[in-house]
Amino acid sequence: MAKLMIVEDEPDLADLLAYNLESDGHEVTLAATGAAALQRARECSPDAVLLDLMLPDVSGADVARQLRTLPSPPAVLMVTARGTEADRIGGFELGADDYVVKPFSVRELLMRVRAVLRRRSAGTSPGLQQAPITVDVKRHEARVYGEPVTLTALEFRLLKTLVAREGRVQTREVLLQDVWGIQADISTRTVDTHIKRLREKLGPAGDCVKTLRGVGYRLEFGR
Repeated sequence: MAKLMIVEDEPDLADLLAYNLESDGHEVTLAATGAAALQRARECSPDAVLLDLMLPDVSGADVARQLRTLPSPPAVLMVTARGTEADRIGGFELGADDYVVKPFSVRELLMRVRAVLRRRSAGTSPGLQQAPITVDVKRHEARVYGEPVTLTALEFRLLKTLVAREGRVQTREVLLQDVWGIQADISTRTVDTHIKRLREKLGPAGDCVKTLRGVGYRLEFGR
């Protein structure tokens, strides 16, 4: 069972989602405004937040940014009527774990919530094991096909972030903020340069780091 929070100002939709998520075995908290969502997130530390972008007091984007500053930031699924490509990219740039456009199938949403929770569980474990790359956070070690790889502290943080979010696109802006601790409004070659060096050090597994032209990077293992 996971602790979930639904941030939605349409009562009927919020109740429908709560009913289905509780039937799926989760503990659910509701919030109709951004301010209420942030207060409850600090109080109950949810595992994931289903976040509408259009709220009556503050924007969902602002809520997402503030959720990421919490000591234990939750996974964020943006659930919104804004469905253009620019909206989706903007959502992922804010660090969304998934982006669901209204109207949607409740069954599909439940499956996507489960997938996000699985990824979160894998990403927060002491050892992040994703063949052919193994990252041991506690020992600060990385291995490729069982062989140790020597990385700088920054390269290790970059690899750890990509492995924990395997399969999900990471924009340069998100990586700058989460790995470097920098907030930038303009593009920079810093991320590209470090990705290139990381690929070289990963050797035969370097091809697992995929470039999404104009967007960012994704770690992807063959299944």
